[in-house]
This record gives sequence, C-alpha cells and structure tokens, in this order.
Amino acid sequence: MSEKTPIETRHLRPATRLVHGGTMRSQFGETSEALFLTQGYVYETMEQAEARFKGEAPGFLYSRFSNPTVAMFERRMAELEGAEAARATASGMAAVTASVMGQVKAGDHIVAAKALFGSCRYVVEELMPRFGVACTLVDGTDLTQWKAAMRPNTKVLFLESPTNPQLEIIDIAAVAKIAHEGGAALTVDNVFATPLLQSPLELGADCVVYSATKHVDGQGRCLGGIILASEQFIQEKIHNLLRQTGPALSPFNAWVLLKSLETLPVRVNQQMQSAIRLADYLAGKPGVLRVLYPTRKDHPQYELAQKQMRGGGTVFSFVLASKEAAFRFANALKIVKISNNLGDAKSIITHPATTTHQRLSLDARLDMGIPEGLLRFSVGLEDVEDLIDDVNRGLSVI
Repeated sequence: MSEKTPIETRHLRPATRLVHGGTMRSQFGETSEALFLTQGYVYETMEQAEARFKGEAPGFLYSRFSNPTVAMFERRMAELEGAEAARATASGMAAVTASVMGQVKAGDHIVAAKALFGSCRYVVEELMPRFGVACTLVDGTDLTQWKAAMRPNTKVLFLESPTNPQLEIIDIAAVAKIAHEGGAALTVDNVFATPLLQSPLELGADCVVYSATKHVDGQGRCLGGIILASEQFIQEKIHNLLRQTGPALSPFNAWVLLKSLETLPVRVNQQMQSAIRLADYLAGKPGVLRVLYPTRKDHPQYELAQKQMRGGGTVFSFVLASKEAAFRFANALKIVKISNNLGDAKSIITHPATTTHQRLSLDARLDMGIPEGLLRFSVGLEDVEDLIDDVNRGLSVI
C-alpha cells in the first residue's frame, strides 16, 4: 500500500467519512478503492509467514480471514457506526447468526423480541435450541417482560428496532440496561434505521448488525453483512468464529458496498422524505385501516422514536381489510415492484404474511402484529408524484 499517511476521518461528519473513511491506496495511487480479487498472499520469507499466522506481524493471510478491500469496507462501516471494530460477512443473516452464536454455548439462554424478521426468529427460536441454547421470546416494547425473562445463564438479548414489518420501536437504552444488570450483552439489528438514523452503540448496545444487502448496497446488486462492536467484543466473540467457519464477504461485493456507501446519505434522505409523504398520503384513505411509520404522531411509540432516532426511515407499513385486498392493491401497481427486499433504489412492496414471515403460524403472526392485510412498502428513489399516482392505482381496486 502507499506510504502516504491516509486522511484521519473519524472526527469528520458522516457524509465525509462515507467517502473517505478507511481508504487504503496501493503504490499506484488510485482514486477509487482498489479491488483485490485474490485468495491468498505471498510472504517474503517463511519467518514472515510464521509471524503473521502468530499475529506478531501485520499483513493479510488468506481472503477467508481478511482481504484489503474487505478491510476497507469494515473500517468505513466502523467509522460510520462509531464502533472500534467490525467484521464483514457474506450476508446479513450470516452476520446475525455469527453475532449470536459467538456469544453463547450449550446451557446458555437468549432473550429476544418476538417481533423479528422471519430468519432472525428462526435462528434464536429454532436453531440455537438445537445446540442447547434456550430462548425466550418477549414483547419487545414491554420492559417488564424483558426483566422477567432474564435468568442467571442469560448471555444475549437480541432485538430489531424498528421491527420488521410492524415498525415497532423498542427502547434500546432501557433494554441495554436490563442486559447489563443481568450480566448479558445486547445485540441490535439496526437495518431499518441505518447508521445514519440511529446509533445503538451510543444507546448502550454491545453489538450492532446489518444486512448490507439493504440500504448499504441500495441498488439490488449483491449480498453482504457486517458486525460492529468494541475491539474486545470482536476479538473474543466474533473473529475466530468467522475465521474458522468461513462466512466470508467476497472482495468484489465489498468493493460494490464501498462505492455504495459514498451515496448512502443522499439516498436515505431522499427515500425517507418520500416515505413520509406516501405514509401521510395513505393515512385515512378509504380501505386503509392503519398506516405505520415511526415519526407519524399516531405511531404507538412516537415519543420513543423521537428520542432515539434521527428520522423515521425509508420503510412504512399499512393495513388493508384482508389478504385479498392486499393482493389486489399490490398487483395493480406498475412502478412499485413486488419483491421481499428493502432499501433499494426501486420502490418495493411485499406481503409479509406470505413471504418474509410465511413460515410462522397465523396465530404467531397475529401475536407479532402481522395481520393478513398488512403490506410493507420500501420507498425508492423514483419521483414521489409518480409513486402517488401508482398508489392511487392500488387504491382504485381495493
């Protein structure tokens, strides 16, 4: 890499960090971050190889362990999040799974909010108990349930806020306090808020995870995930697990994500403004029973959202009378696409009861606040007036 000292960016504002943070330049002095498509690395001597494997000398060993392009992505995300360290993974679910598994062993206990993305709930509710790690699900908005669920062997508390797809807001600082008083750690999936709109580590969380597939890429191109925490947490709980099990982020995907981070503030702000407009437009329309968006005053946790978030995000949900009405609405749309992703430049709508949460029983979905008529709307970068016209197509058929 170039010997010129890179700019110190941690003291700069987020938009600047997202352009310059973590950059390492080769001897060629490239403007854009370099893409290192390599599996392994050459050592000058056997002694150098030995020293690197022992951790006594800096340098890269094998791209399953680390890679210069991936390292740049990790450093940039750590600067944005305000974390000491980060480890990238091949997908968001790889990040969630590793962040949970790295903290527990057989005989331990997890407490998680029941309002989780379907795959996240599978990890804590079904996968971990197969390895002797018990799980208790609670109403994340009820602090008394978090307290009551704590056991002497509780090691991890896990939540998303805002939740998927109900957009419930959970008091991160209060849950972190409960975790720490019980000798446990709090892990937060912050994907809906993005690092720009909510900072769980500042609120007391010990670990933050993202599906970089969502807003970080933001253009529907590649998968990725990342785990962010203190250096001690990463080294003791995450580093060796990822190194030995191999859910590595590809250098190419890391490069795509690096370039995407440069435009993250522009994209998220524009999408959020359109989401506010669309949520307000739908509220009160005939056939629309309810609109859920964190910064609307009719949101159940509006005051908490104002306290711990810097904006409501790019996603809102709304409830129609039935599954049939929801299907008619979505099928009538021309611009908005039917897909189960979110955070994309293209507006996307999905029916959680039959997609992201379909594996859960009807009773479980209703208990989580997911009725058959609920639709989740991820707002893209289209002109909001065109999106309103498209929404009107849906309203005309319900």
